[in-house]
Amino acid sequence: MKAIWNNQIIAESDTTIIIENNHYFPANSINKKYFEDSNTTSNCPWKGTASYYSLEVNGKKNVDAAWYYAETKHAAKEIEGHVAFWKGVQMEE
Repeated sequence: MKAIWNNQIIAESDTTIIIENNHYFPANSINKKYFEDSNTTSNCPWKGTASYYSLEVNGKKNVDAAWYYAETKHAAKEIEGHVAFWKGVQMEE
């Protein structure tokens, strides 16, 4: 699976985990040069607190377009540390 934004592959893995129609990529499958830490967080009742990354590719920024759970609640342990995307990031096989 590939995550693509602004015509650039920003993550690629054969082992994504699909939860709630989102592909969660292992942390080591993202291209960190395109990712910037964000101060944004959100809370999911069964997964826990999500932290966000903004993307910057070829001079374009996509604020809070990726999220991850550094520490999940018990029910979501399989995606702990994995990264998922939204805000126009495309998934391709």
